[in-house]
Amino acid sequence: MAENGSQDRQSGADCRSSSAQVQDFYERYPYPRPVADLDAYRLRWEDRGRRRADFHLFWPHTPYKEDHTILVAGCGTSQAAKHALRWSRAKVTGIDFSATSVRCTEDLKHKYNLTNLELHELPIERVGELRQTFDQIVCTGVLHHLEDPDAALRALRDVLAPDGAMHLMVYAPYGRAGVYMIQEFCRRVGITASDDGIRALVGSLEELPANHPLARLLRDTPDFRREAALADALLHPQDRAYSVPQLFEFLDGAGLRFGRWVRQASYSARCGLMTRLPEPSRIAELEPAEQYAATELFRGTMTTHSVVAYRNDAAISSTRVDFAGDAWLDYVPIRLPDTLCIQEKLPPGAAAVLINRAHTFHDVYLPIDAREKRLFDTIDGERTIGAIVGDQHREAGRALFERLWWHDQVVFDASR
Repeated sequence: MAENGSQDRQSGADCRSSSAQVQDFYERYPYPRPVADLDAYRLRWEDRGRRRADFHLFWPHTPYKEDHTILVAGCGTSQAAKHALRWSRAKVTGIDFSATSVRCTEDLKHKYNLTNLELHELPIERVGELRQTFDQIVCTGVLHHLEDPDAALRALRDVLAPDGAMHLMVYAPYGRAGVYMIQEFCRRVGITASDDGIRALVGSLEELPANHPLARLLRDTPDFRREAALADALLHPQDRAYSVPQLFEFLDGAGLRFGRWVRQASYSARCGLMTRLPEPSRIAELEPAEQYAATELFRGTMTTHSVVAYRNDAAISSTRVDFAGDAWLDYVPIRLPDTLCIQEKLPPGAAAVLINRAHTFHDVYLPIDAREKRLFDTIDGERTIGAIVGDQHREAGRALFERLWWHDQVVFDASR
């Protein structure tokens, strides 16, 4: 008994030590880097159509509203302020265990008179102390840095409203192989999270071989050109990643249910290069979770996973988009704001190619023919699919709008 008690105390001390290291890291190197100007962000989100599309991505079956409650957990230097700007009628709460991050967000709150924003210096594990529940919880880029992410996610689930939605982003392992190699390199040679260490890291990366697994990320990720981003990625004291199966286990262990990927085309056997495999039916016949896992392995370069999750006791019918039966005829399609309609240098038979600019994989695009383009052009955010396609083109309409949905070209207001 005495020996076990000693081990428990040592484990608790190690946990506090690790948490203190992470907290100290963010006090010295706040990330994302503090910003003073959110004018462009505010202007972009003044578009009601953009807000409506964002809302129905999380709640397809709920009538649109703007006065919901939002928790930004691990809000960093600006994320909570951005949500308060985006949803001026919502009540937004931001929490972070970094005093520096909270102070940066307070500056933005005062600058933009964000009376709908409340801030607390509080770790996620203690979110229950707020004694509130939230319609939406946003926790992106945080859980994978915590000593006990399972406990933190359970704490967030406990404050999620019964019909609430959660937006989570965690690191993915395979696309970050180069990151973990350089993290281990830094540990072995003694490069630490300090001003001198960051300078040594930057100098080392200038000599990185062109074919090193990290080289592509350094080249393609603009954020990596900033020292704070390099420190966050390569010198962070606590870092883990989740494969698709591990992410599903993570959600299940916290009492949550996977809803959808925020950008789902890259995971789908219906989109992009996955449809061009010699026997695509092998993947298409798998259960969805197995499809996603196989796609992650085949693509090989995913660096993060961003998901919408719900409480596991929420009604599935209230969150799922379904093209079986006839309910889809009453869905109102809403174009996603990042959609581009290209009408030059088209593949044979195409009248246009639809591209979502938020996609990171360039093989994910959707050619449509002349009849499909006419239907696509009539999407106005008000008319149902049934009204758009009519009885004559019902089955063709079903196929088109299911493809548009999987390719992240539309979301649906299914609240009717």
